[in-house]
Amino acid sequence: MDEVTGNLTGLAPSELRALERIYRRRVAPSEVVSAELAAFLAEQSAALHRQIGVFLDRRGAVTHVMVGDASKILLPDLGRLRGGVGRLRGLRLVHTHLRGESLTRDDLTDLALLRLDLVAAITVDAAGRPGKLYLAHLLPDAPPERPWTELPPEPATAPATDLIQLMAGLEQSYGRSHRHAESTDGKARAVLVHVELGKQRGSSEARVQELRELCRTAGVAVVDVVTQRRPEADPKFLVGRGKLDDILLRTMQLGAEVVIFDPDLSPGQARAISEATDMKVIDRTMLILDIFAQHANSRDGKLQVELAQLRYALPRLIEKNTMMSRLTGGIGGRGPGETKLEINRRRARDRIHLLEQKLEALAADRRLRRQRRSHREVPIVAICGYTNAGKSTLLNSLTEGNARAENKLFATLDPISRRLRFPQEREVVMTDTVGFIRDLPSELANAFRATLEEMHDADLLLHVVDASDPDREQHIQTVHKILDDLELAQTPRIVVWNKSDRLDPSSAEHLTNHGGGFVVSAHDRGTFGPLLLAIERALWLHGGKDAQITRSYQHPGAPDLAGVGALGAGAALGAGAAVDAADAAPGRDPG
Repeated sequence: MDEVTGNLTGLAPSELRALERIYRRRVAPSEVVSAELAAFLAEQSAALHRQIGVFLDRRGAVTHVMVGDASKILLPDLGRLRGGVGRLRGLRLVHTHLRGESLTRDDLTDLALLRLDLVAAITVDAAGRPGKLYLAHLLPDAPPERPWTELPPEPATAPATDLIQLMAGLEQSYGRSHRHAESTDGKARAVLVHVELGKQRGSSEARVQELRELCRTAGVAVVDVVTQRRPEADPKFLVGRGKLDDILLRTMQLGAEVVIFDPDLSPGQARAISEATDMKVIDRTMLILDIFAQHANSRDGKLQVELAQLRYALPRLIEKNTMMSRLTGGIGGRGPGETKLEINRRRARDRIHLLEQKLEALAADRRLRRQRRSHREVPIVAICGYTNAGKSTLLNSLTEGNARAENKLFATLDPISRRLRFPQEREVVMTDTVGFIRDLPSELANAFRATLEEMHDADLLLHVVDASDPDREQHIQTVHKILDDLELAQTPRIVVWNKSDRLDPSSAEHLTNHGGGFVVSAHDRGTFGPLLLAIERALWLHGGKDAQITRSYQHPGAPDLAGVGALGAGAALGAGAAVDAADAAPGRDPG
């Protein structure tokens, strides 16, 4: 439909019809703009005292006609870019300037963000005649702060640039420049944006590294990292409008498809940034939810992930505006699509309610199984800790099991229980739980609260810490806080310093003597002796849940279990082969 868009207020019907007739004009494929079209645009622009612009495709057909005000023009939503990393859009913008100025920063920003073939500005004199023609196009491998080049001005009535030759050279250059971007094993390419807020210093490097690990686990290839320090978050864009433009220019240049923000975006920030780009915009929580969706195998896990995703997405459901001011600012609040948006929200709420009912029924089944297990008087040991601390590997080594263990974050999502036999016909149920992470979003914590209920029935917690991680102290505090939030602060716990094989001998010795826990390598069962002795003493010599427990990192005044000589090392290492203990071990008196 030959529709004129933009600032149409006050235009007479005859003026609108004159603008609509621009759609009938054609330009030679080799010309940026014909002399006739340049003259008509200048004449109409001077008469209306407004900028007038057109989008032309490579065949020379007019695809859009826009009207602005005296200093800027409003661009329509062009939709998503055609496929291919580094490809240009196949459209060029030609518009008028009433004040004799060359290309503005807005013009050049639109060129980069929209990946236009070219942007052109025609100066208009007081008599409505076209003057100079200013041109700019993108450059492959240009610096991110200036990914374009401006050409020398030409007469608007006799432009000399051969557009066919120019576009052929640019497409070929972009193809060579971005060939490597198309062969990243099918992984999505992402730019990470980390914002350090307030007076906090020193944690950015660890957070960025953790974000990189989350991306690796999710199967995302990180092509660049942008960091910024701010006293407080920008309420609309998190990073500020100017910085956001720089980030989007950088992502376009690198051929990235995703921008990942840390910390999390508010619903308003997510909407504003999504309006500014056609690229996928997510934050840290959405990335974690994507990992959970990949790793959920059980019915419980899949339902919990879907519930968490819906709860997080509900306030962020939006409809893109059909018109954008200079691409990066929506104009108009409500519009077509609002009804559909409300329908989507209502469906999301209905689905959330249904999922909550299903999960409550599954939780009731789990409570029944735990009651049967409790009646059989089988002690429960829950393995908890920061994600990727080696919990599943430790469970496999202790019980000779085959639980999924990978060098990835959140490799374990569904609780896994295995039986561990001790001497004197005594057994325990070892349960591996989902890993914790700093700044655990409330949507995740609430959705997985049912899964974490397994920890409430535990007689003992094994807090596994990656001893080789330089940020281990922060990880310990994060786990302690989450356990407190789950009302598990009073449950006896033992700290297990895992991955000792990655430590130098002096560091391992220091942890052994002063770490307040037990130093092991989950890959070496020969290091488990003191830990198994401590578990046995905690469960049977101290009276289970009422025990004053162990050498806890958090409670240094607790009894020291290092001297367990009365049990003997050979007795403590009598762990037998594991079997599935989802419905508890056979009833025996732990006597």
